[in-house]
Amino acid sequence: MTVIRASARTGGQRPIAIRPQRRGIRGPGALSGLGLLLSLLMFGTCEVGQPSTSSTTAAASHTAAAARKPEESRVWMTVGEHRFAITLADNAAARAFAALLPLTLDMTELNGNEKYAQLPNTLPTKVSRPGTIRNGDLLLYGSDTVVVFYLTFNSTYSYTPLGRVDNPVGLAQALGPRGVRVVFSAN
Repeated sequence: MTVIRASARTGGQRPIAIRPQRRGIRGPGALSGLGLLLSLLMFGTCEVGQPSTSSTTAAASHTAAAARKPEESRVWMTVGEHRFAITLADNAAARAFAALLPLTLDMTELNGNEKYAQLPNTLPTKVSRPGTIRNGDLLLYGSDTVVVFYLTFNSTYSYTPLGRVDNPVGLAQALGPRGVRVVFSAN
């Protein structure tokens, strides 16, 4: 291919040969281009409203996450007229706690951020330091003390997770400033 270019110096034209570029797949940039091409091809093969393979994988992961929270991993905490759903942790302590239900506990106030009570049986433990305790955390202190937290704060204490109140809005008001009777149930 020959291209004619004007020369400012001579006022004339001179031919310049421009070689066509080789178009091959080379180097790391080509791999990202190939990945983009493959993604576009996968997207192009989907019908309108149908997810691509990667979307299907993401949807399957979301479904698997939902499957990890079946009805048997949810229990209820009733305080007076207020009922709170609790999603149990996936561990031996939470399963042992669920096996104790229904359970009525007279819980004692402590530190303006938690209620605690002794359980009738000890539970298996796998303690860790959560660092930050969150409003709605249901934790096991030692092997036989259940604790419901109603404020978020930092802590250096170690606990075994039992679960978490799904929606802790109003939890502090329901538990109140003094000791309180709490009923844990499977339904």
